[in-house]
Amino acid sequence: MSDYQDYGYHSDAITHNFSYMLQPLLKMLEKNKNQCILDLGCGNGYLVNHLLSLGYNVYGTDASEKGIAIANKINPGRFFVQDLSTGKLPPELQKFSFDTIISTEVIEHLYDPEGFIDFCKQALSKNGELIISTPYHGYLKNLVLSLTNKWDQHLNPVWHGGHIKMWSKRTLSNLLEIKGFTVTQFEGCGRMPYIWKSMLIKARLN
Repeated sequence: MSDYQDYGYHSDAITHNFSYMLQPLLKMLEKNKNQCILDLGCGNGYLVNHLLSLGYNVYGTDASEKGIAIANKINPGRFFVQDLSTGKLPPELQKFSFDTIISTEVIEHLYDPEGFIDFCKQALSKNGELIISTPYHGYLKNLVLSLTNKWDQHLNPVWHGGHIKMWSKRTLSNLLEIKGFTVTQFEGCGRMPYIWKSMLIKARLN
Protein backbone atom coordinates (compact mmCIF):
# COMPACT_ATOMS: atom_id res chain seq x y z
CA MET A 1 0.00 0.00 0.00
CA SER A 2 2.98 2.34 0.30
CA ASP A 3 6.45 3.11 -0.90
CA TYR A 4 7.89 2.90 2.61
CA GLN A 5 10.55 5.38 3.68
CA ASP A 6 12.05 5.18 7.16
CA TYR A 7 12.24 8.71 8.51
CA GLY A 8 15.03 7.85 10.95
CA TYR A 9 13.57 8.37 14.42
CA HIS A 10 16.24 9.29 16.96
CA SER A 11 14.29 9.77 20.19
CA ASP A 12 10.90 9.36 21.84
CA ALA A 13 10.28 13.12 21.80
CA ILE A 14 7.07 14.67 20.51
CA THR A 15 7.03 14.77 16.73
CA HIS A 16 6.26 17.98 14.83
CA ASN A 17 2.69 17.09 13.87
CA PHE A 18 1.58 16.53 17.47
CA SER A 19 2.66 20.03 18.46
CA TYR A 20 -0.59 21.25 16.87
CA MET A 21 -2.62 18.04 16.55
CA LEU A 22 -2.44 16.41 19.97
CA GLN A 23 -5.09 18.43 21.83
CA PRO A 24 -7.75 18.25 19.06
CA LEU A 25 -7.14 14.50 18.83
CA LEU A 26 -7.48 13.99 22.59
CA LYS A 27 -10.85 15.76 22.48
CA MET A 28 -12.08 13.05 20.10
CA LEU A 29 -11.41 10.26 22.63
CA GLU A 30 -13.43 9.04 25.63
CA LYS A 31 -12.02 6.43 28.01
CA ASN A 32 -15.38 4.73 28.54
CA LYS A 33 -15.92 4.41 24.78
CA ASN A 34 -12.44 4.08 23.27
CA GLN A 35 -11.27 1.16 25.39
CA CYS A 36 -8.94 -0.73 23.02
CA ILE A 37 -7.02 1.50 20.62
CA LEU A 38 -4.61 0.72 17.77
CA ASP A 39 -2.29 3.41 16.39
CA LEU A 40 -1.44 2.45 12.80
CA GLY A 41 1.79 4.15 11.76
CA CYS A 42 2.82 5.05 15.30
CA GLY A 43 6.36 6.17 14.37
CA ASN A 44 8.45 6.58 17.52
CA GLY A 45 5.43 5.74 19.69
CA TYR A 46 4.92 9.22 21.11
CA LEU A 47 1.11 9.18 20.85
CA VAL A 48 0.74 5.64 22.19
CA ASN A 49 3.02 6.32 25.15
CA HIS A 50 1.19 9.58 25.88
CA LEU A 51 -2.21 7.86 25.77
CA LEU A 52 -0.93 5.09 28.04
CA SER A 53 0.15 7.75 30.54
CA LEU A 54 -3.44 9.05 30.49
CA GLY A 55 -4.84 5.62 31.28
CA TYR A 56 -5.92 4.45 27.82
CA ASN A 57 -5.41 0.86 26.60
CA VAL A 58 -3.48 1.32 23.35
CA TYR A 59 -1.06 -0.49 21.04
CA GLY A 60 1.00 0.74 18.11
CA THR A 61 2.44 -0.59 14.86
CA ASP A 62 4.83 0.90 12.36
CA ALA A 63 7.08 -0.23 9.50
CA SER A 64 10.07 1.49 11.11
CA GLU A 65 12.06 -1.02 13.16
CA LYS A 66 14.02 1.87 14.64
CA GLY A 67 10.87 3.72 15.66
CA ILE A 68 9.38 0.62 17.29
CA ALA A 69 12.63 -0.08 19.17
CA ILE A 70 12.55 3.46 20.60
CA ALA A 71 8.88 3.16 21.57
CA ASN A 72 9.36 -0.21 23.26
CA LYS A 73 11.97 1.23 25.63
CA ILE A 74 9.18 3.08 27.44
CA ASN A 75 6.32 0.58 27.31
CA PRO A 76 7.63 -2.79 26.10
CA GLY A 77 5.11 -5.17 24.60
CA ARG A 78 2.86 -2.43 23.28
CA PHE A 79 4.59 -1.93 19.92
CA PHE A 80 5.08 -4.13 16.87
CA VAL A 81 6.70 -3.82 13.46
CA GLN A 82 4.12 -4.03 10.68
CA ASP A 83 4.24 -3.78 6.91
CA LEU A 84 0.80 -2.52 5.88
CA SER A 85 1.18 -4.12 2.45
CA THR A 86 0.68 -7.58 4.02
CA GLY A 87 -2.92 -6.72 4.90
CA LYS A 88 -2.59 -8.41 8.28
CA LEU A 89 -2.01 -7.35 11.85
CA PRO A 90 1.08 -8.71 13.61
CA PRO A 91 0.23 -12.11 15.18
CA GLU A 92 0.50 -10.65 18.69
CA LEU A 93 -2.37 -8.24 17.97
CA GLN A 94 -4.75 -10.53 16.11
CA LYS A 95 -6.38 -11.66 19.38
CA PHE A 96 -7.55 -8.15 20.24
CA SER A 97 -10.85 -6.52 19.34
CA PHE A 98 -10.05 -2.90 18.61
CA ASP A 99 -12.90 -0.45 19.05
CA THR A 100 -10.73 2.45 17.86
CA ILE A 101 -8.04 2.90 15.23
CA ILE A 102 -5.97 6.07 15.01
CA SER A 103 -3.76 6.78 12.02
CA THR A 104 -1.96 10.13 11.85
CA GLU A 105 -0.27 11.45 8.71
CA VAL A 106 -0.19 8.06 6.97
CA ILE A 107 -2.89 7.92 4.29
CA GLU A 108 -1.25 10.64 2.16
CA HIS A 109 1.73 8.31 1.65
CA LEU A 110 -0.28 5.32 0.40
CA TYR A 111 -0.76 4.21 -3.18
CA ASP A 112 -3.86 2.23 -2.18
CA PRO A 113 -5.88 4.25 0.34
CA GLU A 114 -8.98 2.15 -0.34
CA GLY A 115 -7.07 -0.97 0.65
CA PHE A 116 -5.93 0.79 3.80
CA ILE A 117 -9.51 1.64 4.80
CA ASP A 118 -10.53 -1.97 4.10
CA PHE A 119 -7.72 -3.11 6.40
CA CYS A 120 -8.97 -0.79 9.14
CA LYS A 121 -12.51 -2.20 8.74
CA GLN A 122 -11.22 -5.73 9.23
CA ALA A 123 -9.30 -4.76 12.38
CA LEU A 124 -12.20 -2.84 13.95
CA SER A 125 -14.95 -4.31 16.09
CA LYS A 126 -18.62 -3.67 15.30
CA ASN A 127 -19.42 0.07 15.31
CA GLY A 128 -15.73 0.81 15.87
CA GLU A 129 -14.29 4.28 15.31
CA LEU A 130 -11.56 5.42 12.96
CA ILE A 131 -9.64 8.67 13.48
CA ILE A 132 -7.46 9.76 10.56
CA SER A 133 -5.27 12.82 10.19
CA THR A 134 -3.75 14.02 6.94
CA PRO A 135 -2.52 17.36 5.55
CA TYR A 136 -5.51 19.57 4.79
CA HIS A 137 -6.29 20.83 1.29
CA GLY A 138 -9.16 23.08 0.36
CA TYR A 139 -9.92 25.98 -1.98
CA LEU A 140 -8.52 28.80 0.19
CA LYS A 141 -5.32 26.96 1.17
CA ASN A 142 -4.71 25.87 -2.41
CA LEU A 143 -5.24 29.44 -3.57
CA VAL A 144 -2.73 30.76 -1.00
CA LEU A 145 -0.18 28.16 -2.11
CA SER A 146 -0.66 29.27 -5.70
CA LEU A 147 -0.49 33.01 -4.98
CA THR A 148 2.66 32.58 -2.91
CA ASN A 149 4.22 30.18 -5.43
CA LYS A 150 4.70 27.48 -2.77
CA TRP A 151 3.48 24.41 -4.65
CA ASP A 152 6.98 23.19 -5.57
CA GLN A 153 8.00 23.42 -1.93
CA HIS A 154 4.74 21.94 -0.70
CA LEU A 155 4.85 18.91 -3.00
CA ASN A 156 8.52 18.48 -3.79
CA PRO A 157 8.67 15.53 -6.25
CA VAL A 158 12.15 14.47 -5.10
CA TRP A 159 11.04 13.98 -1.48
CA HIS A 160 11.54 10.24 -1.04
CA GLY A 161 8.59 8.80 0.84
CA GLY A 162 6.74 12.09 0.46
CA HIS A 163 3.05 12.78 0.00
CA ILE A 164 1.52 11.11 -3.05
CA LYS A 165 -2.17 11.84 -2.32
CA MET A 166 -3.78 15.19 -1.49
CA TRP A 167 -6.98 15.03 0.55
CA SER A 168 -9.74 17.51 1.20
CA LYS A 169 -12.47 17.12 3.79
CA ARG A 170 -14.85 16.09 1.00
CA THR A 171 -12.63 13.51 -0.71
CA LEU A 172 -11.60 11.74 2.50
CA SER A 173 -15.16 11.83 3.86
CA ASN A 174 -16.46 10.38 0.57
CA LEU A 175 -13.95 7.52 0.72
CA LEU A 176 -14.93 6.69 4.29
CA GLU A 177 -18.64 6.77 3.46
CA ILE A 178 -18.16 4.54 0.39
CA LYS A 179 -16.37 2.06 2.65
CA GLY A 180 -19.23 1.90 5.14
CA PHE A 181 -18.34 4.59 7.68
CA THR A 182 -20.34 7.55 8.92
CA VAL A 183 -18.27 10.69 9.50
CA THR A 184 -19.03 12.05 12.96
CA GLN A 185 -16.45 14.78 13.57
CA PHE A 186 -14.00 17.06 11.74
CA GLU A 187 -11.25 19.27 13.18
CA GLY A 188 -8.76 21.51 11.41
CA CYS A 189 -5.34 21.67 13.09
CA GLY A 190 -2.61 24.29 12.98
CA ARG A 191 -2.80 27.81 11.52
CA MET A 192 -5.95 29.83 10.94
CA PRO A 193 -9.18 28.22 9.69
CA TYR A 194 -9.16 26.91 6.11
CA ILE A 195 -5.39 27.25 5.85
CA TRP A 196 -4.93 24.44 8.37
CA LYS A 197 -1.78 22.35 8.33
CA SER A 198 -3.72 19.13 8.86
CA MET A 199 -7.22 17.85 9.49
CA LEU A 200 -8.66 15.15 11.73
CA ILE A 201 -11.67 13.16 10.62
CA LYS A 202 -13.48 10.76 12.96
CA ALA A 203 -15.83 8.15 11.53
CA ARG A 204 -17.92 5.27 12.90
CA LEU A 205 -18.15 1.89 11.17
CA ASN A 206 -21.79 1.19 10.28
